[in-house]
Amino acid sequence: MSAMLVSIDQSTSATKAVLLDDRCAVLDKASRGHRQIYPQPGWVEHDAEEIWQNTLAALGDLAARQDLSQLAGLSVTNQRETIVVFERGTGRPLRRAMVWQCRRGEPFCRELREAGHEDVIRCRTGLRLDTYFSASKLKWLARQELDLARKLREGDALIGTMDAYLVYRLTGGAVFATDATNASRTLLYDIRQLRWDEELCALFDVPIRALPEVRDSTARFGETDAGGILARGVPLCGVMGDSQASLFAQRCFQPGMVKATFGTGTSVLLNIGGAFRRPPEGLVCALAWVVQGRPTYAYEGIINYSAATVAWLKDQLGLIRDANETEALAAAVEDNGGVYLVPAFAGLSAPYWKPEARAAIVGLTAHTRREHVVRAALESIGFQLRDVLDLMKSGAGVAVQSLHGDGGSTANRFLMQFVADLCGVELSVAGVPESSALGAASAGMLGLGLQPSLEALAALPREWTVYRPQMPPQRARALLQDWHSAVQRVL
Repeated sequence: MSAMLVSIDQSTSATKAVLLDDRCAVLDKASRGHRQIYPQPGWVEHDAEEIWQNTLAALGDLAARQDLSQLAGLSVTNQRETIVVFERGTGRPLRRAMVWQCRRGEPFCRELREAGHEDVIRCRTGLRLDTYFSASKLKWLARQELDLARKLREGDALIGTMDAYLVYRLTGGAVFATDATNASRTLLYDIRQLRWDEELCALFDVPIRALPEVRDSTARFGETDAGGILARGVPLCGVMGDSQASLFAQRCFQPGMVKATFGTGTSVLLNIGGAFRRPPEGLVCALAWVVQGRPTYAYEGIINYSAATVAWLKDQLGLIRDANETEALAAAVEDNGGVYLVPAFAGLSAPYWKPEARAAIVGLTAHTRREHVVRAALESIGFQLRDVLDLMKSGAGVAVQSLHGDGGSTANRFLMQFVADLCGVELSVAGVPESSALGAASAGMLGLGLQPSLEALAALPREWTVYRPQMPPQRARALLQDWHSAVQRVL
């Protein structure tokens, strides 16, 4: 009989419990959403206690439907940069979690930038000095919440990304640990030395004693019975940040393999191999995973507006009633009619990083129909992805060997074909939507010995839909040139 694992997928909007077998097939899943809390403009918080209770509830939903008595292990994947401060011993959150979207740390990033610290931070962490990452929010906490800062200094409080918090709660406080992919998103972790950096911790007023132990992505993180939901303690094994877990699930184990997760935005990761390379301006360098002490690195580009652009068409312009309409509308016209939508609704992210840019629709004429605008919105996703891939190729020193896609927008066949055409590379779209959960579980399979190697994982059967380039390269180049002309209007 096949072994089974449960993967906890703790995302920005919900917590899922996904049941899989040891050949990566999804058997069942349960999900619980949580509140998005906006205390003031630019601030975003989550109730970490609510998330913990949702984790137990989702596991309970699975246990009510499935026999989990022979469960081989439990894995965790999570929203990466969101940070929780909790009590040593009980695991009780001492304040709301500060979410990756929260901008309260921006003044401190500006301070450090003006003081000349940006270059050393980028060299050690691979990241931009931006409040997207965790540390500047902790700097805010050290200055604004003095009692909590004191508890951190004295060892009564702990700091963790959501994985470390859940591991602590699941093990009843026995294990305080994170994995390297999550540690590397804090601006406090040296991704070449694979350790917390004392100088960076001091720079952000973070007591290093308050940070978790950092383990491999395939390591064991203790045992859990999930508060009695499981009949016995099972190993916690396989912990990874959600975007890296998606790369792992797509089996992008070789340099030159790329995955793009098409969600609200698009997260693009390119495997660059076992050596750190300082990323070109506009990208960050991430730890893709660490297995048996050996790191694999990736370049990452974040595109803010993908499916969110389609939501804008629906919610703000009323051009569509449902996102599912866009495929047929885009295909109803021969081309975009010279219309380009630059979705800089919150500035332009990778590779431009122009927060002051504003969105625009250019090329409108008296003959423009709503189909052209809808098509332009979908095409903007492909154009942004191509821009990121071009920057990755120029800085990585490796050729892009393959492109893999996952996320909700992969159901749009027009968009997927356009991406393959514009990028000039075969696009393989995953048949399993729970890529992050699958990636963490795959890491758990390695750690538990249920799969012997990356090669064995890569050889497992999988469902793919493959899109091959059909557009003449000169046509793709002409479209890209017109896109860049449109972008220049908003920069």
